[in-house]
Amino acid sequence: MAWISLIFAGLFEIVWATAMKQSQGFIRIWPSIITIVGMLISFGLLSWSMRTLPLGTAYTIWTGIGAVGAFIIGIFLLGEAASPLRILAALLIVSGLVIMKVATS
Repeated sequence: MAWISLIFAGLFEIVWATAMKQSQGFIRIWPSIITIVGMLISFGLLSWSMRTLPLGTAYTIWTGIGAVGAFIIGIFLLGEAASPLRILAALLIVSGLVIMKVATS
């Protein structure tokens, strides 16, 4: 159950990071509200998953899901560059997440 909570925490990190970009420095109200609510949910789920998962594992997985998810959103929704080196970097993050999951009992 902690792993499911952690995955959802990472997904909500993508939500709040995307909304923060859309808030234009917290001057647009609805993206700002979504950012704050998304942060609260994300941090709450992360905290709950840390009850049983090691700190290093939970935090690494959480930030990795958020980083790769924000990268994908940036490319597909915001028109950011998808250069080979950026894609390689994202793939390396994903491979690190898989190794971290396998290495955690």
